[in-house]
Amino acid sequence: MQRRQFPWAFVGAASALASVATSSLSFAQGPTMGASEGIDYLSLDKRIPTESAKGKIEIIEFFWYSCPHCNAFEPRLEAWIKALAKDVEVKRVPVKFRDDFEPQQRMYYVLEALGKVETHHALVFRAIHTERLNLAGADALANWADKNGIPKAKFMELYNSFAVVTKAKRAAQLQDAFKVQGVPALGINGRFYTDGSLAGSMEKALQVTEFLLTEIRKGR
Repeated sequence: MQRRQFPWAFVGAASALASVATSSLSFAQGPTMGASEGIDYLSLDKRIPTESAKGKIEIIEFFWYSCPHCNAFEPRLEAWIKALAKDVEVKRVPVKFRDDFEPQQRMYYVLEALGKVETHHALVFRAIHTERLNLAGADALANWADKNGIPKAKFMELYNSFAVVTKAKRAAQLQDAFKVQGVPALGINGRFYTDGSLAGSMEKALQVTEFLLTEIRKGR
């Protein structure tokens, strides 16, 4: 979803859009191919420091829970992550294209603080895109969390905590540093950026990322 195409009315058509996006991701992936700078991916003017351990290549997925394309991409990304070499570390960063994105930003970091990303990340997508719940605000998110094993009081304590607020601000800074124009999108080792608009599809964006991983390992 592009940065200027996110009215909440759009979320009401999530299922239809997600099915279209899923079909574009479902074809068999061929061998990793070459990629052209400025066409399939962008090199950043200024390198962004990574937070991964020494010897690790950092991949960032920029996403928004209410984005149907992110919802459709999530299963494919999960499968791709499981097949990655051990020298690659994937991190998720929720975007904030406008102020009312922040509650869902904080939602992700609450799950991270509780060690529940693995169990609840996909559930948030399902609640919004399959169950059609409106999880746009803090109270709605807290009520959903309470029904899914996270006490509301604990959720709100973390939601308003300095650590979560700081991480949300850092996420917005990373988004701006990578000049993210739409989601889902991928940032590679603080140096490169690609998304479905540049590469042609998110499946191709993953292939572009694999090409860049190979180039990074060669010392580029």
